[in-house]
Amino acid sequence: MKLKATLLLGLLCTAAAVSAQSDDGIMRMSEFAYPTKRAHVHIPPVNGYQVLKCDFHMHTVFTDGHVWPNVRVQEAWKEGLDAISFTEHMEYNPYHEDVKVDHDRSHDLAVELAKRQNIVLVKGTEVTRGTPPGHFNALFIQDASQLVEDNDSAKDQEAIDRVVQQNAFIFWNHPGWQVNNIPGSYEWIDFVDNMYKAGNLHGIEVVNGLGFHKKAMDWAIDRDLTIIGNTDIHNLIAHSYDIEREGVHRTMTLVMSKDRSAAGIREALEAGRTVAWSSNYLFGKQEHVKNLVDACLELSPAYHEQTNQKTNVTTKYYELTNTSDLYFELVLKQGEGTKRLVLYPESSQILTAPANQEKLTYEIVSTYVRSDQHLSYDIELD
Repeated sequence: MKLKATLLLGLLCTAAAVSAQSDDGIMRMSEFAYPTKRAHVHIPPVNGYQVLKCDFHMHTVFTDGHVWPNVRVQEAWKEGLDAISFTEHMEYNPYHEDVKVDHDRSHDLAVELAKRQNIVLVKGTEVTRGTPPGHFNALFIQDASQLVEDNDSAKDQEAIDRVVQQNAFIFWNHPGWQVNNIPGSYEWIDFVDNMYKAGNLHGIEVVNGLGFHKKAMDWAIDRDLTIIGNTDIHNLIAHSYDIEREGVHRTMTLVMSKDRSAAGIREALEAGRTVAWSSNYLFGKQEHVKNLVDACLELSPAYHEQTNQKTNVTTKYYELTNTSDLYFELVLKQGEGTKRLVLYPESSQILTAPANQEKLTYEIVSTYVRSDQHLSYDIELD
């Protein structure tokens, strides 16, 4: 009866709405439009830093993307991002007969909308050299028109020098992109090593779209380079990611920033305070992944005890809570207790352990702190 009453009320409200709109002869079925709302992706502060959701690699029709710049801002707003960057190719403009080549234009067209929608729009570009050495993104540039457009390999160094002159933050894009096609494409080659030694390589894109570049992860760890994750999106986000499915998000970089500003983001990137996030997976340096996990997980005091009359073993019960919209999967490695815990976004699980157990060590298998290593995580028990 309650369901029938609810349906009847809904029909009456719809009829009233149609009646109210029908004076001009048009029936407007606005209830079927996509709701105007911004997703709230909750990640608590980490050691006093805001955790900003950022995508620093995307394309529009001003190079080889399929959408207008404002669409990228609207997507970011809906999905709860804090900062984005258009990184159009300097050397590759397949739509040049239809769209005037202007390397600053996508940023300039979207900058005011980004301000109105509270999105930090970082000015960037993609230095698209042959592979190897490959592609590099440069963030916080001033004027893309002053950069190198010629893809001649003889100008590879000049192309990098030009973004260095603009004091850019530079990271190596998707190093493993053409690993099976071109020899040397997924190697730490001399060109990249020279950039690194000169202080002109600041990070590596460890996750590109739906691909985890494992060797790049280890290079970043071993050389203390900033870990980056981006979409490198060309089509609509909803075309490439099943974002209507619970728990699915575009690939992004979680930036632990002093504030929500371009300056704050730059300082955090230079300090390496980042974790790459792709739906159920986190990728980063051990200290940053651990700090992020510490901020998200809370263990209650033991709320119940139960003694087995046959074994005389007392078991304590705890509640482990995930206060974030991240996903954590824990597998027990040391100690006696609950063997596996899956902490879905904004949820809790029951953890049990013998009363004399002081600590449990888990491996969080949804995290990577090297290409072949998950975060080892200790849970202290009372």
